[in-house]
Amino acid sequence: MMSKVPYEVYTEEVEALSVLSPDGEIVNEAMMPKLTDDQLKEIMYRMVFTRTWDDRAVNLGRQGRLGFYAPVSGQEATMIGSEYALQKEDFVCPGYRDIPQLVWHGLPLYQAFLYSRGHQHGGQIPEGVNVLMPQIIIGAQILHAMGIAMGFKLKKQKQVAITYTGDGGSSEGDFYEGLNYAGVYKLPVIFFVQNNGYAITTPFSKQTAALSIAHKAVAAGIRGIKVDGMDVFAVISAVQEAAERGRNGEGATLIEAVTYRFRPHSLSDDASKYRTKEEEVEWSAKDPIARLAKYLEKKGLWTEEDTARVREEAKAEVNEQIKKAEKTEKMTVSGLLDSMFETTPKYLEEQKADFE
Repeated sequence: MMSKVPYEVYTEEVEALSVLSPDGEIVNEAMMPKLTDDQLKEIMYRMVFTRTWDDRAVNLGRQGRLGFYAPVSGQEATMIGSEYALQKEDFVCPGYRDIPQLVWHGLPLYQAFLYSRGHQHGGQIPEGVNVLMPQIIIGAQILHAMGIAMGFKLKKQKQVAITYTGDGGSSEGDFYEGLNYAGVYKLPVIFFVQNNGYAITTPFSKQTAALSIAHKAVAAGIRGIKVDGMDVFAVISAVQEAAERGRNGEGATLIEAVTYRFRPHSLSDDASKYRTKEEEVEWSAKDPIARLAKYLEKKGLWTEEDTARVREEAKAEVNEQIKKAEKTEKMTVSGLLDSMFETTPKYLEEQKADFE
């Protein structure tokens, strides 16, 4: 017999909030973050730099000079915008694609390359850089961020943790556990989901029956917001507000940023098997870098020459950093064991002898 107890079903679509139109016009003044001209130019610099770095990294991966590499072009607004909205004291807990956030938060680029090459020094975080290394296990970083945020709360520190995953990661058990725990204890944590429409080959329509990932915040009792992930201003605004709420003891926020990655999931993926040309053309018109460039050009803050200059600077910097990574002393088994412990256990000392 069917229950006659009334219940509410969340059936309304959630609109992705935008600030900047694809034509470079402000369409939501109330949500526009307060940024100086220098800050606007710095954000543009980082986005162009990151796109150029991504171009070069893809080539380096195909040359065998990097190990695993996950492309990011198209997601610059979500990555650069979200990190820019943080303070250096805040903690970044990334997935394997979220290398730009780590580098702009303070991790040296050559160490990011070493991480890709599987070198232990890639994971030796410099003092004062509040990041964890990229988590390969889908969704595990969500629990790490939750734990760090609990530490901030217990110590009464005005810091927040932010963690990233994709739409596929939102189907993991760790995702729901993290949201639930953060909701119960009102933790200063931001769950940032970059929804690019596909978890490798799985389209979003087969990922969840929910109308949006942002809806999932309701069950956890936390705030949820859905933003245009191709709009860097919308991303900055959402993260700034979420961080402020976290610092003020108002709890966690789930942000769904609807974006589109122009390149495949990884260098071994063929996106043409599951994405159409028409879809790619439609999303290319929303390119986050082109969108911001139009806005800045209208304000007299940016030119095509500036873009060309930054691209050349980025190419030179990437070349220098990959050479530095390649010149780093090669790993040894004994060195790896020593780096794991302050005092190496006796049984490992005995095993080390077999490799010396």
